[in-house]
Amino acid sequence: MVLPVISDVEGLEMSADEKALFKEHKPFGFILFKRNCDNQKQLKKLTDQMRDVVDDKDVPILVDQEGGRVARLGPPSWKKYPAAQTYSDIYELNPDMAIKAVKIHAMLMADDLLKSGINVDCYPVLDILFDGADKVIGDRSFGRTPEKIIALAGAGAEAMMAVGVTPIIKHIPGHGRADVDSHLSLPIVDTKIDELKETDFLPFKSLNKLPCAMTAHVIYSDIDKINCATISKKVITEIIREEINFKGVLFSDDITMKALNKTAADNAKDALNAGCDLALHCNGSLNDRRAVLNATDDLNDEEYQRLKSYFIKDASIKAIDHQQLYGQLQEILTDYQS
Repeated sequence: MVLPVISDVEGLEMSADEKALFKEHKPFGFILFKRNCDNQKQLKKLTDQMRDVVDDKDVPILVDQEGGRVARLGPPSWKKYPAAQTYSDIYELNPDMAIKAVKIHAMLMADDLLKSGINVDCYPVLDILFDGADKVIGDRSFGRTPEKIIALAGAGAEAMMAVGVTPIIKHIPGHGRADVDSHLSLPIVDTKIDELKETDFLPFKSLNKLPCAMTAHVIYSDIDKINCATISKKVITEIIREEINFKGVLFSDDITMKALNKTAADNAKDALNAGCDLALHCNGSLNDRRAVLNATDDLNDEEYQRLKSYFIKDASIKAIDHQQLYGQLQEILTDYQS
């Protein structure tokens, strides 16, 4: 059976201890970080090991590859891509050109990922940029208005799927107002729910047909004063599933972030009990991973099949001319940044 956990690995290849753990306790998928990504050949070997250890050629293998400062694959082995704000700036001058550029950006990233054996990207960010907020979102946002974010993020997600990579929109129902970094502490947003519905929630509601979403470790005090969205049954049920009407696969954000104050195993149980489909466990020791996997119950076959149905299985939907598209992107960026 398979457990509702996305797990990580320590290095550039899977250790014997990691292989033994994951054969005994199969996670639903894996997530990669810079420490795992040296070059395409090495990374493809690692992702092949992940597929082999769980005996699933379609196992979801995730990475955070947005462009800008959030890019696990980068030079010299992979090309560098701009942050979302670049496309937000171009949109102010030429919306159609900005949308075209975002589509190319997403297709190029997807092609990079597929060649390395990665089939899921924690991209795009749908959080709105707000003055006074912590810079953890910052230039990762596509803009200050829901309309701009919907246009640009929607284009990026659709282009990524066209190449064969499953996108994960984040951080539902909205991280943009947070005044602290949830990696370091727990943000509390006191904005009234009526205003949140007209702003923060709108990009997610407009793009609610996309397959996957990742929660925000943020308290929305007008909805739940005690629990952040990731572990709030009220936020997940009433806001994410009902108001936003998101029906796809709901990932927690990383259960080791300091916004959550329990052990990783307890945080995983809290997130799953609140209504997350999958608990995302990053940066854990081998013992931590074992504890999280031991703490969670196997997915029943019906739920496993439901979740798997949201992930793209054909990783060769649309072959692209990488060099030609990269040249087009550079031309657009040069024209609008000069």
